[in-house]
Amino acid sequence: MKKFIFVLACMSLALLAISCGNKPKESKKEVAFEVAGKQFTVDKDGYVTIFDGKSLDGWRGYGKDHVPSRWGIVDGCLAFKGSGTGEGQTNEGGDIIFDHKFKNFTLEFDWKVEKGSNSGVFYLAQEVKTPDGKHYEPIYISAPEYQILDNENHPDAQLGVDGNRKSASLYDMIPAKPQNAKPYGEWNTAKIMVYKGTVVHGQNGQNVLEYHLWTPKWTEMLQASKFSEEAWPTAFKLLNNCGGDNHEGFIGFQDHGDNVYFRNIRVKLMD
Repeated sequence: MKKFIFVLACMSLALLAISCGNKPKESKKEVAFEVAGKQFTVDKDGYVTIFDGKSLDGWRGYGKDHVPSRWGIVDGCLAFKGSGTGEGQTNEGGDIIFDHKFKNFTLEFDWKVEKGSNSGVFYLAQEVKTPDGKHYEPIYISAPEYQILDNENHPDAQLGVDGNRKSASLYDMIPAKPQNAKPYGEWNTAKIMVYKGTVVHGQNGQNVLEYHLWTPKWTEMLQASKFSEEAWPTAFKLLNNCGGDNHEGFIGFQDHGDNVYFRNIRVKLMD
């Protein structure tokens, strides 16, 4: 009986402690990096969420100090409201970047497009000004592009070579195989891994391509693309040394004039 009363007393004290706010302290989260005064922390799985569906903290336009107005949050998604002008970006549009440079990492995100839409995700991007210093070169001349596309309805899927402009492809260079994209209006999962020059694209749970930066093969692929030294010397020089001397750069999302949606954007640092 005494033992029973003692147990009840201990339980009462525990309940009293909880009611008084003496809850166990949560472990302090590891800060991965800070952007514009906001700390981005590592979750239990080792990932850093860079878009949480609630704010655009850490994001800005490429070559700008703000997020262009055509980008916004719709139903918890990072959404671009298309202008219908294709690559002819309007003043209120333009590509956006997360304002922190990454070196070795895995980027994961979900994406979907509306019918006939085109977009892309860039990595290891640099902000490069034109020779006169008044404007910025396009983001895609310094960064590889993970293609985002409605394969069935956008004509870009029929261009290029062997399907190398379809979704998840290294744009205009390596086709994604198998090509397992879902139809427009449905969500796809995507993965981009960059580690010491090895790059892997993933789509809907499968690895669909692999290549290696800063190698003779990489130079050879550039020479066979629209970014060749003869066709586009500035792009060739930047892409051949992708990521610059430090082999790091920005993650960017493309304004291609079409409606596109992204969510669950997170990065695992592998340095």
